[in-house]
Amino acid sequence: MKFTRRNSIAVLGAAAMMAASTSAFAFECKVAEAEMARPDGFPARPLTMVVPYGAGGGSGQVAAAMAQAVSDLTGVGINRDHKPGGSGMVGLGAYMALPADGYTVLEHIDDASSAYASGASTVNPAEDLVPLVISQITFSQIYIRSNEDRFTDWAGFVEYVKSQDGKATIANVSSEGSMERMMLKQVLDQSGAAMQQISFDKGAPRYGALKGGQVDALFEQPGDVRGFLDSGDFKPILTLLNERPQIFAEVPSMKDVGLDIDPLFRFRGFYVRKGVPEDRLKWLQWAFQRAYCQDSYQAYNEKKYMTLIDSFRDTAGGKELIGKTVKIYQALYKELGLIK
Repeated sequence: MKFTRRNSIAVLGAAAMMAASTSAFAFECKVAEAEMARPDGFPARPLTMVVPYGAGGGSGQVAAAMAQAVSDLTGVGINRDHKPGGSGMVGLGAYMALPADGYTVLEHIDDASSAYASGASTVNPAEDLVPLVISQITFSQIYIRSNEDRFTDWAGFVEYVKSQDGKATIANVSSEGSMERMMLKQVLDQSGAAMQQISFDKGAPRYGALKGGQVDALFEQPGDVRGFLDSGDFKPILTLLNERPQIFAEVPSMKDVGLDIDPLFRFRGFYVRKGVPEDRLKWLQWAFQRAYCQDSYQAYNEKKYMTLIDSFRDTAGGKELIGKTVKIYQALYKELGLIK
C-alpha cells in the first residue's frame, strides 16, 4: 500500500511557533516493512496500553484504533487500561511506575509536553519516554449548537459573550496550561471578551454539555466531534488556523476575524519508557509505525479529519516535535506570567 499525505506541519523553531504548511510530504509504506521477526519471542503475552483519558474522547478513540491496527498486523493482543484524571497526569504517573520491559505502552497527547514545560510534570516526553509514533496532529475549532438562535456566527457569538458580563460559558479541558486553555485565552483576550470555562476531563461529558444546552459553546478538535457535525447537532464558527482548510471553507479562520495568533496543535502518540531493551524497542517502533499504514488505521484517520495536515512522526520526528513544542509553551507561559 502506498499513500501520500499533504499539508504537512512546519515547525518554526526560530520564531518558537507552529504553523500549517502545504508542502508535499510523501510517506510510503513499503512491502519490505510489512513483517519483522519478534526478538527472542517477544512479546510472549498481550501488551497493555495505558490511556490517561476516558474511552469516549479523542485519546480513547485513537488508542482503540491503533491497538486494533497493531493487533491486526502482528497478531499480538493489546489490552487498554484507561486511567483518566489530572489532565493526563494520573495515567502518566501510573505508567512511569511500571517496569520498562516493553510490555506496557503509553498513549498520550501534547498535554505531556505542556505539563513538562510548565513544571507540572517532571517527565520529559522526549527523554524519559521514547515516542514510538506520533499518529495524529490536528487543529481546533469553536463550536455552537446548530439550532442556536441567540447567535449564529463568530461575530454574533462575541457580541453575545460581551453582553453577558462574563457569565457566558464554554466547555473545555481542565488543565490550566493546556493547548486548549492557552489558545482560548489568547482568542478571548484579543476579542475583548470574557467567559467562564467549564472544565471536563472526559470528552463525552464535554460534548454532552453543549448538546444539552448546559454551555454556550465548545472548544474541541473537529475529528473528535465529527459525529455531531455529521448529524447536524454542532457547527463550527471559528477555525483556529490562519488559513481556512478546504473542508471548512465556509468557517472563518483567526486571520479572517482579525486575530493575530500562532496556532497550537493537538497531537497524539504512543510511547514506551526509556530503558526498554533495544531489541524490543525496535520491534515496537516497527509495529506501531507500520500499524499507522494499516488500511483500518488510515480509514480511521480519514474519518476523524486527521489527514488535513500531516499526522505522522517516527521516533526521531516525534522527539523533534516534542522538543520544539516544549520551547513554544515555555515561551508562551513566560509571556503570560505563568512561569518565571
